[in-house]
This record gives sequence, structure tokens and C-alpha cells, in this order.
Amino acid sequence: MNIHEYQAKELLQKFGVATTRGKVASSPEEAEQIAREIAPAEIVVKAQIHAGGRGKGTFANGFKGGVHLCKTPEEAREIAGKMLGQTLVTHQTGAAGRVVNKVLVAQSAQIAREVYFAILLDRATAAPLIVASTEGGVEIEAVAAKSPEKIIRESIHPLAGLQPFQTR
Repeated sequence: MNIHEYQAKELLQKFGVATTRGKVASSPEEAEQIAREIAPAEIVVKAQIHAGGRGKGTFANGFKGGVHLCKTPEEAREIAGKMLGQTLVTHQTGAAGRVVNKVLVAQSAQIAREVYFAILLDRATAAPLIVASTEGGVEIEAVAAKSPEKIIRESIHPLAGLQPFQTR
């Protein structure tokens, strides 16, 4: 199952994990309205596709980057207009890219440090696999190539679930 970032944020919020305020938009006008509702000093508009590398990607129309910081609701509308309905090509999509049908409009956050955490399906064992790194974030592929020992992989037994000893 693939979920978008905005869906992951909704799940985290449902279980009490604090996230930045934000909503998904399907049109430039909706992006502007959400930015007005949130009203922080800085807004982030993020293309929602099932692929990593969005921030460094390039749209087929020549627009650079699927993640942009905006100072005003009008700028959020303009950026969303350049993303929505366009094909975003990243290192994970291949040359065909993926069409952006939605953007996440959210409060910008000051990033003190980035970590990487994912729960994936390990096809070899047909079981969930936790992959995590304190060195991660958007550069996880570089960490994997240069320092694979900094990435933790923990298999989860499909019947027993995640055990306390695995989280230490």
C-alpha cells in the first residue's frame, strides 16, 4: 500500500503525534485558501506523488522542484498552479514521471535534524520491515550508499508483531 504524505500526517495526528498544520489541495485556488487559513509566516507547498526525491525533481513543463517555500497565499496559489496537472520526474519515478493531482499546503517547520523512518513490505519474507536512520531524511539514498551501517533494518513477525526488545 502506498500513501501520500498528507495521508501519513493524518494517520500520525489520529494517534496523537504532533505534525504541522496543513491540508491537501486539488486546485491553485484551494491552495491559496488553505494558506490563508493556516496563515503562518512561511508556507510549504509539496507535490503529492508516490515517489521520493520530490524536492529535487523537475516537472515536464520545466518547473524545478516539487517542494517550495512560499511567503504569501498568492505565492502558494502560483506554485500550486505550476505543479497541479503536471508530470514530476524524480530519481525514483524514471523518465515517465508521475502526474501531480494534489499538493500539500502546510506550515513550514524549522528543521533541527532529519531522520528517516519507514515501514515497508519485505518481499523476501512477506513481512513488514522497519527501516530507520538518524542520518536520513531526504538524503537517505546517499546514506545507504556511503554508510549502510547507519541504517537499521528490523523485521516484524507478521503474527507476533513488533516486540518491545526490537524498539530499544
